[in-house]
Amino acid sequence: MTIRADRLHVLQVLRGKEPFLGGSALPGGFVRLPEDLEATALRELTEETGLDGSALHLEQLHSYIAADRDPRGPVASVAYLAIAPNLPIPVAGTDAARARWEPLDDAGRASDPLAFDHDQILADGLERARTKLEFTPVATAFCGSTFTMTELRRVYEIVWGVALDPPNFHRKITSTPGFVVETDTHRPLGAGRPARLYRRGTAKVLHPPLLRP
Repeated sequence: MTIRADRLHVLQVLRGKEPFLGGSALPGGFVRLPEDLEATALRELTEETGLDGSALHLEQLHSYIAADRDPRGPVASVAYLAIAPNLPIPVAGTDAARARWEPLDDAGRASDPLAFDHDQILADGLERARTKLEFTPVATAFCGSTFTMTELRRVYEIVWGVALDPPNFHRKITSTPGFVVETDTHRPLGAGRPARLYRRGTAKVLHPPLLRP
């Protein structure tokens, strides 16, 4: 997932072969032994989109093992969630006919569901991202190496789908130990006062958590 044009987007591919030829799906593929799962996730991301996942926030999401989830037969899938700042247009490869960033609220519409059980995987990934924003500093993974407080707040607003009070948000972020570190630099904002830049701190979990409204 990434944020583009102030909207949350998910990476999708058009399948280049059966099953679901021409259908929309999340990028993925089969393990090639002796690969481990994470190595497979990184390789498939590169092969199907041209993106390098080694610098992204990457975490295992869930395992999907329902017997009827793949028409080819019993297939267990392990999904990964990758989060990054605004990424370039992906380039499809291997068994993907096309790769694209799709606004998440347009993905998996009833008129155009994702292949396999990818609608469920996508829903699980969104809920994981929303929950991680409450309890960890993962919101900074949607930003660059430095960011303004407004940019960080917009991450929360876009992923959660709510409006947040700027002064209250600023107070909560700066009072949470290790969440962000204030830098000595500013970013010009038109004719207004330059905005202070921050970077991610050392905290692994947020205490207290930043709970959704």
